Amino acid sequence: MTGYVISLSALAIATLALIAALFRRPELAATTGGKILAFVSLFALPGLLLLGGAGQHYEQAKTKEFCLSCHIIQPYGESLRIDDARFLPAAHYQNKRIPIDKACYACHTNYTMFGDVDDKIRGVRHVWHNIWGTASEPVKLYQPYENQACLECHEGARSYEEHPAHKAFRAELLDGERSCLMCHNLIHEVTKLDRFPSWEPEARQ
Repeated sequence: MTGYVISLSALAIATLALIAALFRRPELAATTGGKILAFVSLFALPGLLLLGGAGQHYEQAKTKEFCLSCHIIQPYGESLRIDDARFLPAAHYQNKRIPIDKACYACHTNYTMFGDVDDKIRGVRHVWHNIWGTASEPVKLYQPYENQACLECHEGARSYEEHPAHKAFRAELLDGERSCLMCHNLIHEVTKLDRFPSWEPEARQ
């Protein structure tokens, strides 16, 4: 990612240098070669920068650091360190069942810009509220959590497939008639964080 950012920065500098040269010497655009240079400088290169910047932002938005940069979401990051294996997000995070650097995205892959058009519109609304400090608490999902987000990783795993409850309710879980959260119902619990000890990996090394 660092190399990608450096490449974008170099491209941006080159683009600005070409645009500056054209503004200082507009006669350069009088020739056929100059017109091509002007097109590349004013349209092609900025277009590449726009696409490259959007791609970088898309990848950065998957990181835990990005998600927790919103003040209202920070308690959810703290909940990943609850020292109690019954809590689903904490158990997944602390045991590396999900990518540590993409812990939020791993379980919320359809959220805001990663979902459909409605999700993207909501994402813009979230940015607006975060900037102006008008976000409402507590944070709630717009719709019930989908089993498919769990099954994306767990379906086919021996520990999942051989569990008696999973066998008994397999059809209902696949169809969404029965929610995984009916049994695995200890999630982030951000309003109760002060009741539980926090796991500090540095202290256990």
